[in-house]
Amino acid sequence: MKKLIILSMLGIMGFLAQPAAAQISLNINIGSQPLWGPVGYDHVDYYYLPDVESYYSVSKQQFIYQERGKWIFSRSLPVRYRNYDLYNGYKVVVNSRDPYRNFDRDRLQYSRYKNVRTQQVIRNSNDKRYYVVKGHPHGMPPGQAKKYPARVERPQVRDNGRGNERDNRGNDQNKRGNEREKRGNENGRGR
Repeated sequence: MKKLIILSMLGIMGFLAQPAAAQISLNINIGSQPLWGPVGYDHVDYYYLPDVESYYSVSKQQFIYQERGKWIFSRSLPVRYRNYDLYNGYKVVVNSRDPYRNFDRDRLQYSRYKNVRTQQVIRNSNDKRYYVVKGHPHGMPPGQAKKYPARVERPQVRDNGRGNERDNRGNDQNKRGNEREKRGNENGRGR
């Protein structure tokens, strides 16, 4: 009976250990993403570009678009999209194999993102994770970041005519909150 209990305990422990190993093997490709890609993603297979109804493969660094009913794989978008700004257009992250096979579905589902210009892109990000992206303005070659200590962000300084003073925008917000609280107390609605 003891052997049976011990064997079942070992089986349960082996079963529990497997999901932990699967969680460790995450695929991260931040350094492969283009500067015009959206921030917030550790791994991206493809972007769908609703404005030009095309895809971009991060791993192959190729655009995928339709021309005369055929899918074309190219390093650049076709001439008809020469005025399209990749930094301003919305990008939908699609992590699936050959997403263009679902083009009709994607075109309908993501059509609401046409002409949306609110996405922050990697080039404009101050998130240190993206400094490894080739061409990032704050970046350094991969592996070099480990050799240097993290940059310390300094408070913004502005000159108001009386000499330099630190930017107190955060304190201004606190003052407004305190003023609201005082008005609440004056009206008998205090804490």
